[in-house]
Amino acid sequence: MAQLRELTKKAKTVRDAYNDTNRRNGKKVWSAFEYGQGFVGDVGDLAKLLLSFRDRPRKDTFKKIQHEIGDCVWSLAAIAQELGIDLEKEFVVTIEYLEQKLKERKKKS
Repeated sequence: MAQLRELTKKAKTVRDAYNDTNRRNGKKVWSAFEYGQGFVGDVGDLAKLLLSFRDRPRKDTFKKIQHEIGDCVWSLAAIAQELGIDLEKEFVVTIEYLEQKLKERKKKS
């Protein structure tokens, strides 16, 4: 998971640079709310691309999907940072929870 921590540090560097640029240019510095709105837009774009790819798999669409997934991850990192949430920790907790659910399912079947 060290890679996720390093990636979120890079995401923070980019977010901070955007904030500095926006301040210097008299523009609004984004909060978790604005990053959330951006995330919703990115997820919508991703959903459209996935539908298109399902019906007509194409290399150029796949590249766009890759880009949108990157946008989504960056947005999530920015939201987590704004709210003081440890993204790596929460990801690990979620994976462990899902693994436990799978173990319970296997026991039932």
